[in-house]
Amino acid sequence: MIFNIETFRSSGLVDGGARPSLFNIRMTGLPEGAGTTQQQISVLATATTIPSSELDLIEIPYMGRRIKIAGERIFRDWTVTIMNDEDFAIRDLFETWSNKINALVSNRQDSSSSNLLDYKVDSVEVLQYGKAGPGDDSGIIRGYMFHGMFPYVVRDIQLDWSRGNQIETFDVTFAYDYWTPETIGSSTPGYTGLLNPA
Repeated sequence: MIFNIETFRSSGLVDGGARPSLFNIRMTGLPEGAGTTQQQISVLATATTIPSSELDLIEIPYMGRRIKIAGERIFRDWTVTIMNDEDFAIRDLFETWSNKINALVSNRQDSSSSNLLDYKVDSVEVLQYGKAGPGDDSGIIRGYMFHGMFPYVVRDIQLDWSRGNQIETFDVTFAYDYWTPETIGSSTPGYTGLLNPA
């Protein structure tokens, strides 16, 4: 019976519900010079989203009505909020990456980023952990890997005399070609990679 609390207890959030704060971002294979910044991103990225799964629509008019059929898949931009430390290391990474794609002054592409494979990366993941917590990969309950990703907006940092006792943050918005889901494998415990890359 739908209005019985016991129905919810037995059939609702039987695992206790996934928590939005239990996540991590892994960015490996970043452009040359990233160094320890990859680990900093994992610690200082404070907010993001699990990407949407979206299909475009084709509307066909027919005698005063519109028939809707599925169109191409759409991959919306992905944004990450990052805390800024006084070394500006993470912001510098994304500004340098962006500058190699199109230089601030010369309006030219860096010779080391002369084609798509030079400035796009394929090893960026957002990972959801269970309530047992992120100890190792065995705590991952779901993940998404982004392919062909690059930052195209490194957003501003708000400065304000009235905002004491706060840490600066800034957003980075990424474009990417597609994402693939990842999950825990059924044969071995832990994180085993792509669920269905096709």
